[in-house]
Amino acid sequence: MTPLTFPSFDGQPIAWREVGSGRPLVLLHGLFSDAWTNWVRYGTAERIAAAGYRVILPDLRGHGDSAHPHDPAAYPPDVLAMDVAALVDHLGLADFDLGGYSLGARTAVRCVLRGMAPRRLVLAGMGLAGLTEAHRRTGWFLQVIVAPDSFARGTPGWLAAQFMKTNRIDGEAVAHVLRSQVDTTPADLARLTLPTLVVCGADDQDNGSAPDLAAALPAAILSEIPGTHMSSVTKPALGAAIAAGLA
Repeated sequence: MTPLTFPSFDGQPIAWREVGSGRPLVLLHGLFSDAWTNWVRYGTAERIAAAGYRVILPDLRGHGDSAHPHDPAAYPPDVLAMDVAALVDHLGLADFDLGGYSLGARTAVRCVLRGMAPRRLVLAGMGLAGLTEAHRRTGWFLQVIVAPDSFARGTPGWLAAQFMKTNRIDGEAVAHVLRSQVDTTPADLARLTLPTLVVCGADDQDNGSAPDLAAALPAAILSEIPGTHMSSVTKPALGAAIAAGLA
């Protein structure tokens, strides 16, 4: 899948890939990752595409093949949601579904709260606290960027730092991405009345409780799959759960 690029709302180049044909599904990757690592490498995008979807996979700003500006002015609040809106407009999508993993799930929520109108929403690797207390995760990940070697081997911080290093993340750019994050309130969640699939690993508590998130949403169902926050991305169950949940 060769990436394509387009100029976002501020002219910064944003990359995306596509696989499959049929109903459009925009999927957003997680922090310190990119579309290929999150959705392509382990076959997730192909499994969803085989169920009859045109799977659209952008690289978020500061990640992958998209722009990595270091100017703080390039990261206004909700900048990732602004980029996704620009991509949807660029592709002329009118009837589509939207989803994401972890940071991508948080971004998908922000897209809807800012006025985007997908028919269905997929929130993977996300719990209630990951939305309502986004600032807490932001502060923790900023510490990972600033002091990646300060965590004991095997701890969550050490694992995050290794993932960041493996993917050759531009720490300065991603720190700006983190600072652009906006908390979502419980009242905001009550406004998300569209059908929503919450998919999360059985051993994943990184972003809080997925069952609590599903309970807080007016029209959500919960699909639990094997794995932790890091390992569930690698398992066939993720793609199977998303395809089944959208059927």
